[in-house]
Amino acid sequence: MGEESLENRKQVWIALSELYLDTELQESDFTYMAKILFESSFTFEEIKRIDQYEVFPVLFSNLLSPAGEWAGFNEPLLVKNIMKWIETRSKLDIFAVKCIYLFYGKINRSYWKKIEEIYNQIDGGSHR
Repeated sequence: MGEESLENRKQVWIALSELYLDTELQESDFTYMAKILFESSFTFEEIKRIDQYEVFPVLFSNLLSPAGEWAGFNEPLLVKNIMKWIETRSKLDIFAVKCIYLFYGKINRSYWKKIEEIYNQIDGGSHR
């Protein structure tokens, strides 16, 4: 992964991490996230895969905790943990994530619909 690609990806990771906070997201949160995601070099479908295979495995347990993180994740630690996950994951880990995501990915389904709606408004129909 090149330096520019990594920096771009970090911004996506940080924006997507808001999906895993123990709070109810507001319209301004969705607008912020959609703007960051749109400004990245990734398509919306690529961003969804980044969430599923890079962010979700590291942060989904926060949604399961009765006293999960709600103020925001430590960004350098978040990036470090995601990079460690990417570097050490096996094919079995990826398969497990795919299975777990089928169940727990539903938690954020309404959030994804809202993000996509705002993203498409920013996009103006070009569907990049």
